[in-house]
Amino acid sequence: MTCIIFIGFLFIYLLAVVGNVLFASLVSAMPQLHTPMYFFLWNLSIVDVTYISAIFPNLLSITLASNKKISFPGCITQLYFFIFCVDEEILILTCMAYDRYVAICSPLYYPLVMSKKMCTIMAALSLLTSTLNSLMFTFLTYSLSFCPSSEINHFFCEIRALMSLSNSDTASREMVLFIEDICLVFCTFLFIMFSYVFIISSVLKIRSTKGRFKAFSSCTSHLTTVILFYGPILFLYIKPKSVYSKTQDGIISLLYVAVVPMLNPFVYTLRNKEFFGALKNMARIHGYNILCSIRHS
Repeated sequence: MTCIIFIGFLFIYLLAVVGNVLFASLVSAMPQLHTPMYFFLWNLSIVDVTYISAIFPNLLSITLASNKKISFPGCITQLYFFIFCVDEEILILTCMAYDRYVAICSPLYYPLVMSKKMCTIMAALSLLTSTLNSLMFTFLTYSLSFCPSSEINHFFCEIRALMSLSNSDTASREMVLFIEDICLVFCTFLFIMFSYVFIISSVLKIRSTKGRFKAFSSCTSHLTTVILFYGPILFLYIKPKSVYSKTQDGIISLLYVAVVPMLNPFVYTLRNKEFFGALKNMARIHGYNILCSIRHS
């Protein structure tokens, strides 16, 4: 069973990395896709590669090898990247929800509101917020006292699992973490849901069925990612301690650690006529250039 699990994890990891790198490369290479929505998708792909690469190489190592040890600096580094990527993904998904809201509810103002400068500012603020927040929680965890050897009750260095191992009083840190979950996770989720209430209301006002379908189809991929990503996180980090289960939490964590980064490139490209249209145009241009160079030679 160890070999089967290892092959399964390796397949998920390679599919996630290759899919996101390929998607990000294609978006960068296609001028037709240099739009606000694809700008945020490009950021999301980079975050997904960093996200799964911070956890899965070590998980593959401990799955196949008998050595399940990780150093304390390595654990703290993994914790930093985990918190950074989760925060960044949450904020990018929120930016994408605002982008869809403006595009559908205020289409005439869309080029002005979602300008290149505005998108850059939103992405930079997301990056800064994620960096500062992950540094804060990494420092709060690093300053705790631990036994020389401890067993982490998880498949990666998750912050709650680390706090439960500490000899220090973690009540204040757990309160900060709870407030963080409410402010960053729950509030952004409510913002996304409220934006979709206005989006659906605007879509229903469109008279033609074709127009309604076209408007809402541009949001289905984003909404799918939001549900897949936020669902496990809201369940894990806002549930009471009385319903804690090691096996259940490990399986649920795999959903947003591995499954979401793996599915994102497919969710945003399948049945996406704009993406495939740009891909065909790029292939046609490259084919024409190759043909011309052959004739010239």
